[in-house]
Amino acid sequence: MAMRQACGFHQRQAGVTLIEQIMVVALLGVLAAIAAPPLTQLLRRNQVRLAQTEFIAALQHARGTAAFSGKRTLLCPSRDGVRCSGETRWESGWLVGHDPARKGQPAGAPLRVGAAYAGITILGDSGRRLVRFQNDGSAAGMTNTLRFCHRGQPNEALVVVISNSGRVRGAKATPQQAASCAAAQ
Repeated sequence: MAMRQACGFHQRQAGVTLIEQIMVVALLGVLAAIAAPPLTQLLRRNQVRLAQTEFIAALQHARGTAAFSGKRTLLCPSRDGVRCSGETRWESGWLVGHDPARKGQPAGAPLRVGAAYAGITILGDSGRRLVRFQNDGSAAGMTNTLRFCHRGQPNEALVVVISNSGRVRGAKATPQQAASCAAAQ
């Protein structure tokens, strides 16, 4: 080592300079600014899809409960997780319960409760304030469609359709369904 110093060899220190660090941070900032809008759109789309999936699961649970227990079972919007609210808006939460007397309220404690969905609009068909499954698994009344969207975002709208036979399916909303959901206040 003394020989290298005597001959004029100098070892360079390894490391990253402050200028290089600043350039990396600036580059990361530019990339983050470019990625933020698509990421926000992806998160909104995933929130709507998650709400749709949770409703499909809750409806299938209610249908299975009705068929297994032999008791009419309902799924309805609920603000407090105890009683049906009687609304056609579902984003404040929902519950599943037995409804043997067809009163539109759970008899006893709810079997399952769903939380509110922040920023998402969930609309039921007008006049349809609940979904009731008979003891054979069929749904009482006419076909019901629940629409899911972010306010003012019709491009991401989805639906859940409950047929008279009790079949539950998810789908992309039609342009009319998407527009009515996105315009709801």
